[in-house]
Amino acid sequence: MNVKIKFPKENPHIETERLVLRPFTLDDAPVVQRLAGEYDIAANVRMIPHPYPDHMAEDWIDSHQDKLEHGEIHLAITLRDVGTLVGSIGLIINRDDENAELGYWIGKPYWNNGYCTEAAQALVKYGFDKVKLHRIHSFYMKKNPASGRVMQKLGMKYEGTLRKCIKKWDVFEDVNVYSILRSEYSGSR
Repeated sequence: MNVKIKFPKENPHIETERLVLRPFTLDDAPVVQRLAGEYDIAANVRMIPHPYPDHMAEDWIDSHQDKLEHGEIHLAITLRDVGTLVGSIGLIINRDDENAELGYWIGKPYWNNGYCTEAAQALVKYGFDKVKLHRIHSFYMKKNPASGRVMQKLGMKYEGTLRKCIKKWDVFEDVNVYSILRSEYSGSR
């Protein structure tokens, strides 16, 4: 099997105009718990519980090195000028199919500043330019259209709706799926 992708050995450090995407440290755990623990964040992210349990953030951060070995990149989104942690972004890489799933969340106090789009643009660029992925996809619960707008700004194409696909808090939610191919990304830059 001839695999073309360059599987990362460490979580990257990526800088944009306003942001730094960097590996999480245990010092980030209290902020992760506070931001991810907001009801409005947990309601829209499948894997985040509410209330957010003590020590969950530390356990999650501790797991990142092992997850990286299995193709998961998890990065803190921080403000470049002051270092404030505002959210999380990541890629789950499928080596065999040369694609990845993009996931993200931004803490509620930092909504509507374009941070998610800026971080996602940087990680998509990393995925195509450095990892050499063929395709990056993402999905969001239909009740969270702001996440869909981020995907559209990335140049992702709508692929469809998975009806009642995710069960969040005993409610089955519709999920919209978007993707972008490397050829579309290269052609749009």
